[in-house]
Amino acid sequence: MPSVNAPLVLSFTVVYDDVEDGWVMARVLEKPAAISQGRTRQEARENVLDALREVLLFEADPTGDEESGQDREPLELRIGP
Repeated sequence: MPSVNAPLVLSFTVVYDDVEDGWVMARVLEKPAAISQGRTRQEARENVLDALREVLLFEADPTGDEESGQDREPLELRIGP
């Protein structure tokens, strides 16, 4: 049984594509809004991780941009004991 203080580990898939002028594009399959690029694969990886963090923070903010007519409710998900 995992410890209550054990970190939560999320798994994602990063896809890399070589694009124009030698740049590398990186995107997270599970979070299409998380996309970035870099001059190297390592730079693209670092940049897409930053983009993923921002996407996850935005999704976690219940006061984010609300479109007219949306119906929202809070939802809590407990992982672990």
